[in-house]
Formats: sequence, structure tokens, C-alpha cells
Amino acid sequence: MYDYGKCHVCDTPIVEKTIQQDFWIKDKLVVIEKIPTGVCPQCGEKIVNAEVGQHLAKLLRDTNRIDRAPTISVPLIEYEGAVAV
Repeated sequence: MYDYGKCHVCDTPIVEKTIQQDFWIKDKLVVIEKIPTGVCPQCGEKIVNAEVGQHLAKLLRDTNRIDRAPTISVPLIEYEGAVAV
């Protein structure tokens, strides 16, 4: 297990969790599952180590894999209402 150290935001020890993360690639939403990630239990800040970051970049460049991946449907809701100034 990777030692993520302490959170740079709130100085709480980081714990490793497996998460899913969404990315927007050329107007396409791509979700990657089972990413080993350091997560702060106090403030929620997330970090990945360099090896994981490089692998994520490789996955996101693989347009053939993205095109072949299963798709999911998500609700799309338009924001309606007054904006406080």
C-alpha cells in the first residue's frame, strides 16, 4: 500500500480507497472505476500517486478502448431558478 502522507489541505493522514472518477474527454464523459486513490477522511481531498496518474493518462488516451467500453445513462437536469448576487 502506498504511503500518501498527510493531507496538504487539513493535515489529516490520508487513507487509501478505491474510487470511481469522471473525466470529460472531447465532450464525452468517461468514468474510470476501481482507481486506487489517497482520500482525506476529514475534508475529502483526493490524490493519486505518479504511477496511477500515468496509467490514468494512458487509459484516457486510448480512444479505441473508450469507444468499445460499455456506456451508462445519467440524468441531465437543467439549472432553473434565480441566482443570488
